[in-house]
Amino acid sequence: MEAMTKSYSICSLMFLVILGISELAKVDGAGECGRSTTPDREALKLAPCSSAAQDETASVSEPCCAQVKKIGQNPACLCAVMLSNTAKISGARPEVAVTIPKRCNISDRPVGYKCGAYTVP
Repeated sequence: MEAMTKSYSICSLMFLVILGISELAKVDGAGECGRSTTPDREALKLAPCSSAAQDETASVSEPCCAQVKKIGQNPACLCAVMLSNTAKISGARPEVAVTIPKRCNISDRPVGYKCGAYTVP
């Protein structure tokens, strides 16, 4: 019985150590979009932009522009979202996606901001 209790205690301790390490990594690993979200999660919010991110001649919807304006308050986050795995999987073309802020007529867009190999017009 004592061996079982000791084994349980060791397992519990190991679990807490692993949990603690993973939580520390989250705190220290704040990315482009902050501590509470990732570019891939933010990319999901840009679902209304899917056709506009694939075709430069496609119209850009109001819901798309509203999300781009919101995320674009942090240019590094917007850039990371446009280059994210989620954006790539959805078929977004980065060279087209970077044109969306201009196509939305967002006046305070980060003109000239380098986004990987692309520049926000």
